[in-house]
Amino acid sequence: MTREQIVGVLNAMQRAWNSRDAAALASAHTDDGIVYSPIFGEVHGKAAIEKSYRDLFTAFGDWTFEPQELIVDGLRAAQLYTVTATHTSEIFGMAATHRRFKILGVLVFEFRDGKVAVEKRLYDFTGLLIQMGVIKAKPGG
Repeated sequence: MTREQIVGVLNAMQRAWNSRDAAALASAHTDDGIVYSPIFGEVHGKAAIEKSYRDLFTAFGDWTFEPQELIVDGLRAAQLYTVTATHTSEIFGMAATHRRFKILGVLVFEFRDGKVAVEKRLYDFTGLLIQMGVIKAKPGG
């Protein structure tokens, strides 16, 4: 794959993020793709990946993914991003808090045959849980 092809796949994924289209996001992955996610753990296969996107959009109904810097190296890419969302439905066994949060992170991709073979989602999961009100931070001192 060329850099332009990788950018094309990620641009298509951005359009799917914008419309919260789980099927379109999953279609960017290989059939045997793997996603490593702080929220969903290790997810294997396109059907399970699609379910994780659907579950994400259910729990966070206004999920907004804003891509930032993109680094491409051969068949690998790193996409820096910001997400803002509101906890609108049950997740982790916790009812919706309707609390808004913002996280910064990076998606690390490995491509094969024109699709995402591996995606690693890296962000401050503890900070997310604090912002959602799932856990409380101990004041420094």
